[in-house]
Amino acid sequence: MRLGSIINGQERNENNRDTLEVINPYNQEKVADIALAKEADLNEAVENSFETFHSTMKEMSAHRRSDILRKAADLLEENAEDFANTIVQEAGKPIKYSRDEVKRSIQVIRFASELAKNITGEVLPMDAAIGGENRMGLVKRKPLGVVGAITPFNFPLNLSLHKIAPAIAAGNTIVFKPAEKTPVSAYKLVKLFQKAGLPNGVLNLLMGTGEEVGGPLVTHENVHKITFTGSLPVGRKIRETAGFKKVTLELGSNSPNIIFEDGHIQSAVTGLVTGAFAFSGQVCISAQRIYVQKSIYEKFLEQFIKETKALKIGDPTEEETDIGPMINEKEAERAKLWINDAVENGAKIEVGGEQNGTILSPTIMTNVDRNMKIVAEEVFAPIVSVIPFDTEEEVIGFANDSIYGLQAGVFTKDIDRAIRVADQLEMGGVWINEVSTYRQDNHPYGGVKQSGIGKEGVKYAIEDMTEMKFIGIKLSPKE
Repeated sequence: MRLGSIINGQERNENNRDTLEVINPYNQEKVADIALAKEADLNEAVENSFETFHSTMKEMSAHRRSDILRKAADLLEENAEDFANTIVQEAGKPIKYSRDEVKRSIQVIRFASELAKNITGEVLPMDAAIGGENRMGLVKRKPLGVVGAITPFNFPLNLSLHKIAPAIAAGNTIVFKPAEKTPVSAYKLVKLFQKAGLPNGVLNLLMGTGEEVGGPLVTHENVHKITFTGSLPVGRKIRETAGFKKVTLELGSNSPNIIFEDGHIQSAVTGLVTGAFAFSGQVCISAQRIYVQKSIYEKFLEQFIKETKALKIGDPTEEETDIGPMINEKEAERAKLWINDAVENGAKIEVGGEQNGTILSPTIMTNVDRNMKIVAEEVFAPIVSVIPFDTEEEVIGFANDSIYGLQAGVFTKDIDRAIRVADQLEMGGVWINEVSTYRQDNHPYGGVKQSGIGKEGVKYAIEDMTEMKFIGIKLSPKE
């Protein structure tokens, strides 16, 4: 299978293009060849999106945008198993989690379809200001224009749709640059939107490298917003080079989860086994630091180790598989080095820590230090540290001791403490009696500190993909 970029509805798949192989992380089989886009393709895609915005999308009614999105959701539902299998093949995500991703993706499009008809403004009380009598003020929301969407490998369908679906709902056009490791689902998604009736040029796909097309997309003068999910270094570079564009950055995290002595231990253990190790920990809000009050520390750790050992590692196409490969062997080796470094500095491996090619076994670490990479940085691997604490004040300090602040989990039956701790945690979001890894597609999602800028969640993404326009009217005086 050889795939190319799609610009103005036409695939760019000439034989003279350089190609990139998409490799199955589990068995190293080739999934597809990608005909790589060049900067000239990027420029053509942006200009086409810019023209399509002004000729087509600005005039498209809300009900038509809603209808197209609804049709796309229905088509994705009809083709759910094919998309799930594609994610398994290109990302190595176990089939049960791939199916969950497709289900969420369908829901994201439906949220966008509903909200496309509900982008409202307001009427201002102009007479609230001195001299404002006999005046009317209207505030409308208008689409921005061209949105550049740059997406990661770990949720190749759902995180792409968190950018594409709100952009369409708001009336924008999109230049879509997916991760090089997982472009097949992106290609199929663009084809699906074509089938749903989206006009050519509204969604242009660029299959290329970050260096060749990602950087120029960020700096192009006819791109009005960049929305990016990925690493902190790349996000920092985007922030520096985007100029006056709107920017949404969903970056890294090392999410803390706090279990107080009155928390439900079994519920926390069950949730955190999934929250720490689902998709081999390659999740932005994966549970990476678990703080457990000392009185229940041993009981929690014993049960957590037991349930982690019960996870099935293996072929991601098999229904019972819990843990498949990491995205490539280089990343597995990097994570293994971090484990070894921690052990050399006094940390203990309670379970796991074994690497075999792209597979790293789920790893629980104890006796860790705040300066170890597995604690301080984003590990993005199936590695979690369990750390005891004494007091509420102490654990809040531990949790906040990070450059990141995306999402956290707090387990306690004390509602006063729950709210008190949630308010003091320096995070974009806090779950009470739920793990940090849980995300719904309709709540505001985004971090503070170096975890990013701006919010996703369909409603909130639509707001940031529009701009407010004020129209003031001075009414004629009474005769």
